[in-house]
Amino acid sequence: MPLRFLLVLYAAIACAAEPRKPNLIFILSDDLAQGDLGCYGQKLIQTPNLDRMAAEGTRFTQGYCGTSVCAPSRTSLMLGQHTGHSPIRANRELKAEGQLPIPAESITVAKALKGNGYATACMGKWGMGMFDTTGSPLKNGFDRFFGYNCQRHAHSYFPTYLYRDDQRIELPGNDGKGVGKTYAQDLIQQEVETWIRAQKDQPFFLFYAITLPHARHEIDDVGIYKDKPWTPTQKAYAAQVTRLDADVGRVLKLLKELGLDENTLVMTAGDNGSSFAPASELGKLFDQASNGLRGYKRGLYEGALRQAALARWPGKVPAGRVSDEPWAFWDYLPTALELSGTKAPAGLKTDGLSLAAFLQGGPAPKRDYFYWELHEAQSLQAARWGDWKAVRNGPAAKMEIYDLKSDANEKNDLADKRPDLVAKALTVFKDAHVDHPEWPMRTQKQMQDANKARKTESK
Repeated sequence: MPLRFLLVLYAAIACAAEPRKPNLIFILSDDLAQGDLGCYGQKLIQTPNLDRMAAEGTRFTQGYCGTSVCAPSRTSLMLGQHTGHSPIRANRELKAEGQLPIPAESITVAKALKGNGYATACMGKWGMGMFDTTGSPLKNGFDRFFGYNCQRHAHSYFPTYLYRDDQRIELPGNDGKGVGKTYAQDLIQQEVETWIRAQKDQPFFLFYAITLPHARHEIDDVGIYKDKPWTPTQKAYAAQVTRLDADVGRVLKLLKELGLDENTLVMTAGDNGSSFAPASELGKLFDQASNGLRGYKRGLYEGALRQAALARWPGKVPAGRVSDEPWAFWDYLPTALELSGTKAPAGLKTDGLSLAAFLQGGPAPKRDYFYWELHEAQSLQAARWGDWKAVRNGPAAKMEIYDLKSDANEKNDLADKRPDLVAKALTVFKDAHVDHPEWPMRTQKQMQDANKARKTESK
């Protein structure tokens, strides 16, 4: 037998013996809450595909977002850092379009996986830097981008344009202010499906950052909710959630069709917890704060931080499992590295711990604490260690302490009775927070003055 033939044969055998790297899909929906989904107890909004995903995989009751607004939560997910270390710790808008960019040295999930032979794409909404900045998705490991870069632009579901990579795609017939000819999610979903089909023969990472059901609550068809005795906003919101559910279902169906189902980990999450006050038009009807958790978007109580999180990977992620063990967005990057067999890039700094064994039925990794910051109306901090939770609503505010095991709704502040836990919280805050020139600790008055100065400088 010729030597050349033997070499080709041995190479083919070696390739066949090497297991294919798993595909990784993270579907991040903008503002979706636990209480929006049937599998978490929602009775009025139909979410059959996500409910089936929960039944076929694992549902997490204490999966935590990066923090409770868009840009820093997404940055935490992509960079594997909590908001005491992350370069983005609040929404910071730039003119004429875009947000404060992540820095040039950032190591994203996509950048790490691309170095290990993965095709990569971000579809939907980015919000971490325009194309001419260091925060461009195309400079941070993504081969393909389609959708909205700027989160202000993403408020419109009938925009006048979207982006394919860094090129504007005009959408005639839309005015960006209401109903038009083209519903942006239609195009984004089509692009997602086309891209997945094109990658069926190689490992891929897809960051599908769906804008649904974020405001404005625009939908081309309220469908099954048309005759409900609800307000137009309530009908539109329910229809947005159901549309999101349908598009997730289409992705799962496509994976089966392509024979990729059993080699693909799909995770879904919202980028924050509840978005609406319990007494608001949407919060009251849909009881969005699952299990009565306190707080919502732009706060750091549990209702703002626990998000709707599911994982599905047939044969790997246990079906029908409901896990109360906590994890957070910054765990995703080390998880993706371990599952893909990717060596940690030089210079990587992560606060996360790999969930690879946990997702496949093992216990959650042990850690010292979870930590969050948010610098919007004022500088907020929160931490969790074990079942203890600390919240400080401003640098001059009183520390609050809660026992999440007996008081998940954070109603009984134990700070006055447990000075030892207040001291522990202060130690955690000091350990977790690293000063950053963009994000000094500020009171509400100091934040207002800083925002006024920033607006004056930008004129």
